Amino acid sequence: MKHLLTGEETSRLRFRLLEEGDFDDWLPLFFEKDVAKFLGMDTNLSPTQMCEKWFEKSLQRYREDTGGMNVLVDKNSGALVGQCGILIQEVENEKRFEVGYSILPKFWKMGFASEASQKCLSYAFNQNLSPSIISIIHIDNIASARVAQKNGMSIEKTHIEFHGSPVNIYSISEEKWRENNF
Repeated sequence: MKHLLTGEETSRLRFRLLEEGDFDDWLPLFFEKDVAKFLGMDTNLSPTQMCEKWFEKSLQRYREDTGGMNVLVDKNSGALVGQCGILIQEVENEKRFEVGYSILPKFWKMGFASEASQKCLSYAFNQNLSPSIISIIHIDNIASARVAQKNGMSIEKTHIEFHGSPVNIYSISEEKWRENNF
C-alpha cells in the first residue's frame, strides 16, 4: 500500500483509509446529476448500488495494492469531505499513475479537491513513483478539469475512450511540477 497517503495531512485535511462505516456519509455523492457519468459508472444503477460498487472497487484496490482513494477528513469539523488518491491505471495499454479526486457536493467549490490532489502530486513525485502523473477527466467535467489546470496539469490527450467514457488526459511531469512548486 505504498501508494496510499494514510496518515498524511494538509492544512485542512487528514488522509485515511476508506472504512465500511463511511458508506452513509459517501452515499450523497451518487444522488448528484452527472456524477455516475463523470465517474464512468453504470447510470442505470441506483445511488445505493453505485456507492456499493465504489466501495467494492476501493477495497479491491487496497487489497491488490493498485493505489487507492484516501478518505479526506476536515481537521476542524471531523467531517468526511471527499476522497483523493493515487491510482494505477491502464491507459491505451500503458500503466500510468493517476491522481483522482471526488468531493461530496456540500463541500464543492471550497478548494478541497485542489488541496488534496496537490498533496498527492507532492507525495507521488517525492516517492519517485513516476516521471509524470495524470488525471483522467470526463470531457464534460469542467470542475475537475479546472482542478487539474490549477495543479499545473495540461491536456496530454483529448477525447479518448476510457472504460467506455470519453475523457481527456491531463498530465504534469515531475520537472514541471518542481518548477511550479519549489
